[in-house]
Amino acid sequence: MSSSATIEATLNRVNGLTTMLTNGRHRWVADVPKTLGSDDTAPDPHDLLDSALAACTVLTLELYLKRKPDWQVDRIRCRVVRMSETRGEDGKVDYQLKRIVKVEGALSPEQEGRLIEIANKCPIHRLLEGRTHIETALDLD
Repeated sequence: MSSSATIEATLNRVNGLTTMLTNGRHRWVADVPKTLGSDDTAPDPHDLLDSALAACTVLTLELYLKRKPDWQVDRIRCRVVRMSETRGEDGKVDYQLKRIVKVEGALSPEQEGRLIEIANKCPIHRLLEGRTHIETALDLD
């Protein structure tokens, strides 16, 4: 991964809560649920986080499977279910996700086990289970 990856979010307050996102190459949108006063026109930030895990999982598995041409796999699916989000006494959030990987094809139990190992090595999985430090600065220009 590049050490200087940049995502920019822009919220034009005239348009409510819909937020435009870009990484310089692609554009996408985020919003919040109607209960928070939006039109619910796009995934909320939690959905984007959870979808990063799902996408990274299937992409990691596919990259692994490309090196295993004799493995019989037709399709890979991943569902991420947000189980809970609670705040501890220390103020830190405990965010519990359940990831369900479905691999359609003819695999042995050993191959299935190996795919679970590989899924657990996807970069977003490792990032979410690791430590993240965020420095915040206010740009007043």
